[in-house]
Amino acid sequence: MTDADAADAVAAVAGAVPGVTALHAGVFGEVATHLPGRKVSGVRMAADVTEVHVSVLMGADVLDVARRVRAAVEPLVLTPVHVYIEDVTATSAPPPLLRRTP
Repeated sequence: MTDADAADAVAAVAGAVPGVTALHAGVFGEVATHLPGRKVSGVRMAADVTEVHVSVLMGADVLDVARRVRAAVEPLVLTPVHVYIEDVTATSAPPPLLRRTP
């Protein structure tokens, strides 16, 4: 699996966890895996750790969502997975600045 495949897979499974409303790129868009010609926001893959930063639906059990994200991502990577809850949102739609662009 290439770095691009891994980052895309991590983003897909993390985003599909119930309670996750969006991947979160950080305040300044600094949380990303940079690939040739593009980036995967909300996922930072390094040699020693995989970070997943998410927004969670208001009312969801935050710890449970974080555990589910970790459990979904761990089979895809060889490094420890750290999950960061960056925001709580009232709807399942990501805020306008955090929507994925093609």
